[in-house]
Amino acid sequence: MANFNAINTVNIILEKALVVAIKSEENRDFSPTIKSITVGLSSGTSGNRGVFLASEKERAYWVALVLDRVLGFSFKKRSIAFFLRANSNLYDSVKSKLLAFHFFDLLNPIHTHIERLNALQPTILVAQPSMLLELANAIAANKLDIKPTKVISVAEVLTPEDKAYLSNIFKQTIHQVYQCTEGFLASSCEHGTLHFNEDFLIIEKKYIDQEQSRFHPIITDLRRRSQPIIRYELNDIIQEKTNCPCGSKFLAIKAIEGRSDDILIFKNIDNQEVKIFPDFFRRAIILSDNTISDYALIQNEPNHLMLFIKSQHEESFKLAYAAIQDLLKKNNIFEVEISQINHNHTLRGQKLRRIKNDVRKTY
Repeated sequence: MANFNAINTVNIILEKALVVAIKSEENRDFSPTIKSITVGLSSGTSGNRGVFLASEKERAYWVALVLDRVLGFSFKKRSIAFFLRANSNLYDSVKSKLLAFHFFDLLNPIHTHIERLNALQPTILVAQPSMLLELANAIAANKLDIKPTKVISVAEVLTPEDKAYLSNIFKQTIHQVYQCTEGFLASSCEHGTLHFNEDFLIIEKKYIDQEQSRFHPIITDLRRRSQPIIRYELNDIIQEKTNCPCGSKFLAIKAIEGRSDDILIFKNIDNQEVKIFPDFFRRAIILSDNTISDYALIQNEPNHLMLFIKSQHEESFKLAYAAIQDLLKKNNIFEVEISQINHNHTLRGQKLRRIKNDVRKTY
């Protein structure tokens, strides 16, 4: 965002774009544009605010991509329930005689969403994993009765355990879209595997571990003109998938672990800095006890962690605590305190981040 004024090609200054975007968020009216350019506000996984621009031509191309790779074309009339923190002209562009787009504001209470969904009976459900989990729990509790033909996860990290639970409740493969301020990066194939859109994106890999199993994607978008994206490095942690049954040659994603901001950093017994990726903590926690239904781990000081565990059993916290300490000890890290907290520190409308580094940036 520091070079926004110099980079964009439509002569829009950042201050003016922010005024329009913030006013839209406050008024919940997302129709205003600047010189026919859609202006949107994006809060990344790490909470950094960004502004995106899209021309009429770029909006049209985005709609074509979404119809082709996400929603699929059909002559049947379909309704889409789309959960967002903020609506946009970009999303409204999807509307047609065959597609009815229904915006669900994440800031509204869950009971209002359940009432609307029961009345709407959407064909397609698009939401963040945290919202999909709430809706799945409502289905399990017989409060919500919907049967969408397609469920799409967006905006947050979808962990394997959450994906399995959602797939079981909705009785279908859970699809994903990987999109951010920098563009429409990837979508799921029929097997539920994310593939980068390499027909219009150049993806370079900046490996961030010795094993070269995790990388930051460096993005060049060959079609963005109003806000060019050229060799832009994201700090998302990507695990590459080598083979996908669909046969696509596009780069497949095994997992998006989160952001490098959330790699936890400690000093080992030799006073050397040790970085541990979020996925290691995730696996330690969920494998410690299969009754754990939700969790969060926050590093708020160099030698202090705050742990939230939701479970039916009182012993679950102790088991997760022991698993985390075992992981630390395997890395020769000792004397780390772990305190119990009673919530995951995520407010409604914020992105769910289960593993967080609140001490400092890591990359």
